[in-house]
Amino acid sequence: MSTEGFQKTLEMEKVEGGESKTTLESVKYHGWKSMPYVIGNETFEKLGTIGTLANLLVYLTSVFHFKSITAVTMMNIFNGTTNMAPVLGAFISDTYLGRYATIGFASLASLLGMVLLTLTAAIPALHPPPCKGNQQECKGPTLSQLSVLISAFFLFTIGAGGIRPCNLAFGADQFNPKTESGRKDITSFFNWYYCTFTVAVMISSTLIIYVQSNISWTLGLAIPAVLMLFSCIAFFIGTRLYVRVKPEGSPFTSFAQVVVAAFKKRRVNLPELPEKELFDPPLHSSLVTKLPHTDQFKILDKAAAITSKDEIKSNSEGADPWRLCTLQQVEEVKCFVRIIPVWTCGVMFSFTLSQQSYVVYQALQMDRRLGKSDFKIPAGSFVVFNMLALTLWIPIYDRLIVPQLRKITKRPGGITMLQRIGIGIVISILGTVVSAIVEKHRRDIALHKPTVGKTSTGEAVSSMSSLWLLPQLILFGLSEAFTIIGQNEFYYQQFPENMRSIAGAMLFLGMSISCYASGVLVTIVHKVTGRNGSKNWLAEDLNEARLDLFYMMIAGAAVLNFVYFIVCAKWYRVKGTENGAEPMVVSERKEEKSLSV
Repeated sequence: MSTEGFQKTLEMEKVEGGESKTTLESVKYHGWKSMPYVIGNETFEKLGTIGTLANLLVYLTSVFHFKSITAVTMMNIFNGTTNMAPVLGAFISDTYLGRYATIGFASLASLLGMVLLTLTAAIPALHPPPCKGNQQECKGPTLSQLSVLISAFFLFTIGAGGIRPCNLAFGADQFNPKTESGRKDITSFFNWYYCTFTVAVMISSTLIIYVQSNISWTLGLAIPAVLMLFSCIAFFIGTRLYVRVKPEGSPFTSFAQVVVAAFKKRRVNLPELPEKELFDPPLHSSLVTKLPHTDQFKILDKAAAITSKDEIKSNSEGADPWRLCTLQQVEEVKCFVRIIPVWTCGVMFSFTLSQQSYVVYQALQMDRRLGKSDFKIPAGSFVVFNMLALTLWIPIYDRLIVPQLRKITKRPGGITMLQRIGIGIVISILGTVVSAIVEKHRRDIALHKPTVGKTSTGEAVSSMSSLWLLPQLILFGLSEAFTIIGQNEFYYQQFPENMRSIAGAMLFLGMSISCYASGVLVTIVHKVTGRNGSKNWLAEDLNEARLDLFYMMIAGAAVLNFVYFIVCAKWYRVKGTENGAEPMVVSERKEEKSLSV
């Protein structure tokens, strides 16, 4: 078909109704009827995985007798891998399996991993023997014991790779996005999702960790395994009610086509009116909304430029998708490219949070008794204060603060999503500085005042109450309430609809990179400091270390990241708008189309 013929056909199709003439198969949405199974799966899965992983650092040092630096490095590598896996899981889900099959397979993998880890505690032959006397007589794991442990980690990684990028989007799939009630129900589901997540974290970080630390590791690991079994049962029982969205192919293939086509046409001159003269056929997908042309990254527009060498089929498709792409494809690539700088700021934020793994070791060398009682707060349970601050803050923010901000700023969310992310970054900087101050005070008391005992590995315990860790933990909880939730909403809104699983994986990808970088930094700091008689910042005994200086170094890097974030936020253009500006007023009917970035 000639170029003139294509333009006439395109105009006729737009007049006749525009989007796609493809008749969609009728789908029966069960909505909230399927939620007991979806949310039940989510709740039990979080109770199981978090209950297993939250105290894993203590398990590695107390049962497998790893040194603290080795355990922290292993956890950084493990966390990095489990956060990298969702990228592959999202690709497999969007391209081949779909979200239902991906979640089902991943849930079974997580269950097997938990069973295997429980066996490492239950069977004496699968873990090193208890220490005799002092720390020097502790034996490390054998090769076979280490192999079983790593196999459990591998199964956890498979589970995380399938569950993390898909569970939120799969729950939203159960509601009809074409109706007003369906859209409201999707919003309610997101609230339930975050609610069950934080509640599961708090239960796991208190009751389950208490059982692990004070009663039995075998029982403490078996409970999460049983909960994960309930998660699998709940998920598969609801199978007949689920809406299963079929995968529409890899978006990365479309991205590659745009890049290749733009390179092939790098010498082609763009038309004067790109939005009218570029290849822009009607959409044939019910999932994706039409994106207007934007003037950023104009070189990519050449992929949609129609030349004499381009052949267009009768169904308004290019004969060679590696030479002629649609304007929609080009704009989807632009969306992805625009998000990357903001995403890199999130990587540094996650890097700052990952350094809080040392809070466990700080707690171990502080007085963890509550008042004059003999009850001690398990060191691994301190993460609950992060979640408690987050859980209490969200309703206060949404119900009290946002309405007042909305009156002032005239924005639907009170502040934009980028402003919300930025506030979280600032709070994380304050949290890191407070961490340094508290650690310096803890160390001074341990060195110059009487101690209250020793840890299981022989380090002196400071008389400073472990409750002094609460201010920094609360600050980090608030920073997550702003930045982590803000990032999730930002990715969900700004990614094209056919990349929902990829959007769900972006946050975890950033966490993955931050975990790997944290492991590298910890190793470098451990080797570089302590030379020529100076203090090793990350020594086994924190009383002999300088963890406060390590925290201040992280705070300095976070300040630089905030400056970089401001630059990225000013440059960013909102998806779906021609000028990149965010709408100031949102009508009730068009609320779902407006973006709060």
